[in-house]
Amino acid sequence: MLERLVGLPEVTVLGLFSDDERVELHIESILQRPGCPECGVLARLKGWREVILVDLQFAGKAAALHWHKRRWRCVEEMCPMGSWTEQDDRIAHSRMKLTRRAALRATEDVGRKGRTVTEVADELGCDWHTVNDVVVAYGEALVDHAGRFSNVEALGLDETAFVRAAPYHRTEFVTSIVDVKFGQLLDLVPGRGGPAPREWLLGRSPQWREGVKFATLDLSGAYKAVLDACLPNATQVADPFHLIKLANERIDECRRRIQNEVLGHRGRKNDPLYRARRLLTLAEQHLGEQGAHKMRGLLRAGDPYGHVAVAWEAKEAVRELYGHQDQALALEWLDSLVEDFTDSIRPPEVRSLGRTLRRWRSEITAWHACHFTNGPTEAMNNLIKRIKRVAFGFTNFRNYRVRALLYAGKPDWSLLATLSPRGTSSSSDPWG
Repeated sequence: MLERLVGLPEVTVLGLFSDDERVELHIESILQRPGCPECGVLARLKGWREVILVDLQFAGKAAALHWHKRRWRCVEEMCPMGSWTEQDDRIAHSRMKLTRRAALRATEDVGRKGRTVTEVADELGCDWHTVNDVVVAYGEALVDHAGRFSNVEALGLDETAFVRAAPYHRTEFVTSIVDVKFGQLLDLVPGRGGPAPREWLLGRSPQWREGVKFATLDLSGAYKAVLDACLPNATQVADPFHLIKLANERIDECRRRIQNEVLGHRGRKNDPLYRARRLLTLAEQHLGEQGAHKMRGLLRAGDPYGHVAVAWEAKEAVRELYGHQDQALALEWLDSLVEDFTDSIRPPEVRSLGRTLRRWRSEITAWHACHFTNGPTEAMNNLIKRIKRVAFGFTNFRNYRVRALLYAGKPDWSLLATLSPRGTSSSSDPWG
């Protein structure tokens, strides 16, 4: 009856010890006597080796499984095999400190449900490293499964901050590679641009790369170079949000410049341009009559040259690009904006915006043909940041990648029980 309660395959329970905090189960396998892996001769029992594993809670208490593994010896004198210890992956994989069922539960709790490793470790009564090792080992096998994603029509690239690394506390970035059509995180690679994203894309088959018809990105020259080199036939699409954000940044630069030229100091709470800073970034239809009247009054008081007003009108003109879905009309409108913005009489910030529009002309208007944006990529970045907050940050890229892909990479969780874990580093006593 106790063996049925334990629920492990083909074992016999040798003994049980329990106190107020922990349960210890002693088991032995009842598999038949094996043959030598080298010569096939039936082996002879040499002895036992006790292995302590962390198991799922038993009767609401932390459980330790003492597996008395049998040691076998080949009786053939000329056989090079010598002796070996039995192994049953249904109970626990080699070099694992958790039973298989506990490891699968921990991987799903941490990866799928977003629980912290510390919380799961406390529940199982073991240390942090014991749980993290199995989550990474099983999780890596799951997220690297060949069937996790297939053909991708629209690909997105964006960066997120990984860690502020010593010695100068420089921020290290990673690139998120996302299927923007289905909102799936495909992978994370080190850096923002450069060799790592190129290697990842070139590591896919030529047929897979040919299947990518659209590639979304912010106004990043580094990512544009990656896409030019690896996906030359894909239509690159500049994200509308980042273009409007750039136009707002140019307004803010112009406002700060005029503020210093007119008043000789940075904005203070009673300065007209400082009071107008929020209104300047709002879309015209969101200002309302009262907001528009207030903004015009503040600009009359603090913008004697009219530069900030021109920058605001330029931003609104850029926004009008996305007021329709006709690509030919958008190209015509964009060319007229470039001609107007780059005129020498325009403020320097507006001329800078015009040069950016000219440089990204085809990528900006490509949106009107496909309507793909980097919005799903930003959504994946939010999920990644949630995992970072739960973990209080990462310093190990392997841990970071596996945890993020388990949470946002849409793995097939039904495959978890069928996979063997990847190699992990050995640790000391799992009970810490």
